[in-house]
Order: sequence, then C-alpha cells, then structure tokens
Amino acid sequence: MPRSGKQYRIAASGYVAEIASVGASLRTLTFDGRDLVVPFDADEVRPAYRGATLAPWPNRIVDGAYSFAGATHQLPLTEPERHQALHGLVVWSDFTERVVEDDRVVLATTIVPQAGYPFAVEVEVEYRVDEHGLTQRVTGRNVGSDAAPWGAGPHPYLVAGPSIPTPPSNRRFAPAGASAERGPRSGTQKVDDWTLLLPAAEVLTVTDDRLSPIALEPVDAHPQWDFRVARPIGDTFIDHAFTALEGADGHVSVELHASEGGVAITWDEGCPWVQVHTADTPAVPATHRLGLAVEPMTCPPDAFNSGTDLVVLQPGAEHAVSWRIHAL
Repeated sequence: MPRSGKQYRIAASGYVAEIASVGASLRTLTFDGRDLVVPFDADEVRPAYRGATLAPWPNRIVDGAYSFAGATHQLPLTEPERHQALHGLVVWSDFTERVVEDDRVVLATTIVPQAGYPFAVEVEVEYRVDEHGLTQRVTGRNVGSDAAPWGAGPHPYLVAGPSIPTPPSNRRFAPAGASAERGPRSGTQKVDDWTLLLPAAEVLTVTDDRLSPIALEPVDAHPQWDFRVARPIGDTFIDHAFTALEGADGHVSVELHASEGGVAITWDEGCPWVQVHTADTPAVPATHRLGLAVEPMTCPPDAFNSGTDLVVLQPGAEHAVSWRIHAL
C-alpha cells in the first residue's frame, strides 16, 4: 500500500483524476495531459494538505478551543507552531470505497466521538468527471445522538501554467489503467506569472504570526487583495478568507489564467467563503508559490467560536456541498 493509501483513477472527456484514500485526497487532475492542480506522488506523505478533504471544519480553530451546546472542548493542536487546530479531523483518515466506476468514485469514513469532538458524523466524498470537469461532493451525516458543529471544504492547489515537473508515480502503486507519467513535463510557471479573478468584496484580516481572524473588511480598504477585475498576482502574498462573493445564477468562479490556458473552480451558495493562499514556502524553493490554494468553505476560519455560517447537524440530519474544477 502506498503512503497516500489506496489509489483510484477516474477519467472522462479529457479529464483524468487520481484519488488517494487517505483524506479522500485529490492527488492529480489533468485535462488533455495538462496539470490543473499541483500533484503529489502516490507513495508520498501528502504535502501541505494538497487535495485533502477538510471536515468537520475547514481552516483554523484558534487555540483548538471552543464551546458548543453549553460544553467547552479542546482539540489537538495540529498546527503547533501557531497553536491552532487546522483543517478538521479526516485529513489523515483512510476512507473506504462505496462506489468505484470509470468516471466516479465514492469514499466514506466516520468521525468517531473523541476528545475535542464528541460527535459521530459519517463523511461521504464523491468525485466525478465529465465534460464539465471534476466535481467533488462532500456529505456529512450525523449518526450520533447529539447535535454536532459542522463545516467542510477542499484544499486543491490550482495550476494555470504548464505541467508541474514532479517525479513520476511508482508503477507498482499506479491504479489500473494509469501510466507512470501523467503528462508533459514542460517548463514551470509559478503563481506570480498568472492572472487571478477573485470576485470577492470582503476579506477577513488576520494576525501576521498566527493567522487568527481579526476583522471582516471591504477589499476596497486593501487593494492588494482586490481581484474583482482580473489582474496579475505578481509578488502579492495572500493567505486570507474572502466573502461577499459575486457570481451569475448563484454560482461563483475563481479563475486563474496563463498564456497556455487556465483553470477555474466553481461552486454555489453552499460555500459563502473561500480561502486563497499563494503557497509561500521561501525556505523550500522547489515548492515556493508553485500553485494557488483555492478553498471554497461552508464557514470562515474559527467558525466553531464565532458561529458565523456554522452548520449545526441535528441527529439523523445531513449536509452536502460541492464544487467543480475545470479547464479554461
């Protein structure tokens, strides 16, 4: 078994996706051989949450502490350098398969009651490819006897330029029908070279050291983060949540464009927030600003404390949300 878990390959209409069972992670996604997300190897411990499914909360819970239904809870600090609980509980869960088809896979796991989150929630993740791109749908079902706080989101690093020159997957871990090489390995562009369209009117400011939320402010007050009119990213640093999203017919799209094409992620009002990060790792030049993390979210950072857009799953209830990555 490779380090990222069991491998699933789905394909249709020029799109090919490889899913890893650990974290129900989107490991690779290509369109006509061009990478749309920053990939990682099947036998690699998933770096930087690439492609992970985030639940029962996305982003951070400050100090890992929160109160719910009159009780106080303390979560493990999975981002110890910032003293935060980061990206939920299922990112390292090994999901089991429910449906495996040529163009669709459904995986599931159950969050068992535990210290910090004493609730039982089944998490089901569906990936499907068609002529419109790759759609991911995440469903949370409360299978316990108490109401549970809930939030969800994905963590893809989008790529607009040429394919990413990463080592090929080990053939003995490749899923049936997959080749060791995912596509062309032309020169690499980085975030700085791409044009971003981010139709968001408000940004959540954060502390420099811990990225803890401070205040929701109009992007008019922070023009460096105003991408409502598409423009080059350049050397702008972004690691913020945005809201007041604008789109057509209830759908929002964040778009990245390069000379070779582009990529977009599209979702509906089920995710009123989106986290965007320029993947700054100056200490590791090989991955520095290699992709743009675009994470639609059902709630903002620290929603377990603020209550903003927090979903409360009643016993027996379920909540589903989806998003779609597609080539431009």
